[in-house]
Amino acid sequence: MAAGAWVVPDKAKLNFVSATDSLAQTGTNYKLALVSSAWTPANSTDEVWADVSANELANGNGYTTGGAAATAVTLNQTSGTVKFTLTFASPTWTASGTGIPAWRRMVLYYSGTLNSKVNPLIAHALGDSTPADIPLTSSGNTITITANASGIITIA
Repeated sequence: MAAGAWVVPDKAKLNFVSATDSLAQTGTNYKLALVSSAWTPANSTDEVWADVSANELANGNGYTTGGAAATAVTLNQTSGTVKFTLTFASPTWTASGTGIPAWRRMVLYYSGTLNSKVNPLIAHALGDSTPADIPLTSSGNTITITANASGIITIA
């Protein structure tokens, strides 16, 4: 199954463009978390992790709340195209116990304060572009997210 395209909420675009200090932060401040289908993105109003976090998968059975941390953040510009890239060591969660529950979206956010925003959102994407929930991951199986090497956000 193919993952959906990343969607950058309207306010996140504004925050990202105005957050000149965002690239000075360490990669580990950027997190990728999994949320259930109970969250319906409101791209014109969702701005911070608190707008989403109530729908994050519960801690346990192989998933850790707060999400997986990136290892590095880079910004490249080539021929007028700017790419924001977060490097992850392929976030992987291994299910245990009753398994990792079904989830629908991946959410990228900054863990900390940027431009007076606490834990601002960066982007979100469907785990399955149909869209459908990624079903329960049973004990012993893994969820692995592989970030696109071409960057997370491209501004042309």
